[in-house]
Amino acid sequence: MILIVAEHSNGKLNKSTYEMTQAARDLGREGPITLLVLGSGVAPVATQAALLADQVLVADLPALSAYDPEVWAQAVAQIAREGEAHTVLIGGSRSGREYSPRVAVKLDAPLMEAVISMKFADDTTVAEHYTLLARVVERVEAQAPTVVVSIHPGAFPPASARPQAAEQYDVDLDLPAPRVVVTERNTIKSKRVALQDADVVVAGGRGLGSAEVYAQLVEGLADQLGAAVGATRAVVDAGWRPYSEQVGQTGKTVQPKLYLALGISGAVQHLSGMNKSRLVVAINRDQEAPIFKIADYGIVGDVKEIVPAIIEKLK
Repeated sequence: MILIVAEHSNGKLNKSTYEMTQAARDLGREGPITLLVLGSGVAPVATQAALLADQVLVADLPALSAYDPEVWAQAVAQIAREGEAHTVLIGGSRSGREYSPRVAVKLDAPLMEAVISMKFADDTTVAEHYTLLARVVERVEAQAPTVVVSIHPGAFPPASARPQAAEQYDVDLDLPAPRVVVTERNTIKSKRVALQDADVVVAGGRGLGSAEVYAQLVEGLADQLGAAVGATRAVVDAGWRPYSEQVGQTGKTVQPKLYLALGISGAVQHLSGMNKSRLVVAINRDQEAPIFKIADYGIVGDVKEIVPAIIEKLK
C-alpha cells in the first residue's frame, strides 16, 4: 500500500494532505492509498480523509494530542510495517522534515526529501527535488522494498474528493513515552490565509525602513488583496515580524500565483524560498537589485510613494 500521513490542524486537513494524495495517485504503484490520521479528537479529520483515500487508519489517542517527532516516527513506522507499505508519504512541513528521517531509519528505508515529482517504473522509484538553493533540479532513484518520501509543499496539485467515502479503521499503537513535555503553548492567530497555502503573498524587506512602515504598507496592501504576509530574514531578525512569516532558505517555501516583493533586494537565501512563484512583482529603488532578475514586472522607485498609491487605487 501507499501510506500517507495526514497533516491537519484545527479539525481540518491541510492542503499538503491533498497534494500528497495526488502524488500517490500519480505514482502508478499497485495497492490501496491509505491515509493515516494521528492525533486526539480527530474524528472530523478522518471523515474528510475518507473522501480522498481507499482506506483510512485512525489513531485517536490522548498520547497523540501533542506532536512529538519520536512518537510520530514510531507510529508511522509501526503502521508501515504492519500494512507492508511500499511507499510512505510525509508532508514537507517543518514537523514532517523533522520526523521523516526517523521513520526511514526505523524501516531501514531510503529517504527521498522535498520531492517535486515522482514516478515508479521498472521496480524503481524516480523522483526530483530542488538543490543548490532551488536553482537546480536533481533526479534521484531508489530501489527498495519500502521508500520514505517527503513531498515539497505546493509541488503537486491538490487531489479532488471522491463521491463515496472509504472505510475507516481504528488502530492500536505501541508508542514510546515522550521524552519532551510541553509545559506551555503560544498560538499566533491571524485572520489571513496561511502563508504556504496563499495564492497571493505580499512580502516586505529591510528597505521599508521600520516596523511601522512595514505594517502600514505590507499589511495594508495584503488586506486589499486578501493576501498572506511574508518577510525576509533581516526583517524577522530586526524584530519587525514573527518568524512564522519568514520566507527563504531558513524560513518557509512558498509558490503562490502572485508574489509582491516590497523593498526586498533579493538575497539568494530569500530567492530560494519564493523563486518558483508563478508571477513576481518587485518594487525597489535600486535598479540593480537582484530581485529584478527573477521579477516578471519590476518598478524602480520608492515603496513609500508607490505602495500607498496602489492601495488607494485598489480601494
